[in-house]
Amino acid sequence: MIGRLAAGAAAVGAGCLAYGIGIERTAFQVRRFPVAVLPPGADPIRLLHVSDIHLLPRQTRKRDFLRGLAGLQPDVVVTTGDNISSSDAVEPLIDSLGRLVEVPGVFVFGSNDFELPRFNLPVKYLLGSSKPSKRTPDPLPTDALRAALEGIGWTYLEERRAELEVNGQKLRFRGTGDAHHGRDDYPAVVGPASDDAVEIGVTHAPYLRILDAMTADGVGLVLAGHTHGGQVCIPGRGAIVTNCDLPPEKAKGLFEHSAGGRTAQVHVSAGVGMSPFAPYRFACPPEVTLLTLTPRSDAM
Repeated sequence: MIGRLAAGAAAVGAGCLAYGIGIERTAFQVRRFPVAVLPPGADPIRLLHVSDIHLLPRQTRKRDFLRGLAGLQPDVVVTTGDNISSSDAVEPLIDSLGRLVEVPGVFVFGSNDFELPRFNLPVKYLLGSSKPSKRTPDPLPTDALRAALEGIGWTYLEERRAELEVNGQKLRFRGTGDAHHGRDDYPAVVGPASDDAVEIGVTHAPYLRILDAMTADGVGLVLAGHTHGGQVCIPGRGAIVTNCDLPPEKAKGLFEHSAGGRTAQVHVSAGVGMSPFAPYRFACPPEVTLLTLTPRSDAM
């Protein structure tokens, strides 16, 4: 009896793994949320949030999906890092953006924009937050990646502020480096939000110290990635881990976060890709998100 149960469990596990590798990892989706952060009477703004592409040049399905995103007609693009997974992926990334290169954008980087991913036993991820390796990393062409994204007119945001005017509305961005690898320096952009613009925070890893600081400053919307939505989830329950200190129930999607007597909207993207050493997803399809920024009610 026990042997049959063990064999059955092994068969189910093998089937789930095969599904995650063969089907779900390329079952790309577009999620949509309205976010009421604009002043009353403002025209809506379509913000495309892209994260964790982890591109390899051979990933033709992923590249085709990215090329099609211009059809969503976004007004602005925000990418929250981990764009590439090999040193020869910069040019294919820009090519895969298609007509998105004509849309204003801002970006920050994750660890896999600085260094090649390394092999780790997948079970270590499921047991808790991964730790940065103490081994000397193999570098990626970060400068070339930044130059390529700036070359299409997008703005680098790490420890920087930037302002874009979109649909007649000022969007004021502030960004940080990857908190998972200690690259964040929020004091470089700290300060109360202005009253004459919509404040948007951009970071790679949604650690609570970043969410708390931005929210307390009055930032209305915070965008992050890094979690892969948990990557391997339990159907009907959700993520097991987030690979940071964010609770698993907030591994992806839109939610409210409160700190310092203020409340912000936070969107965490489950991302488009994953490490080439863990090329599978389960109950957590790869995604981008189209956030439609809408006016707040007068009561807010």
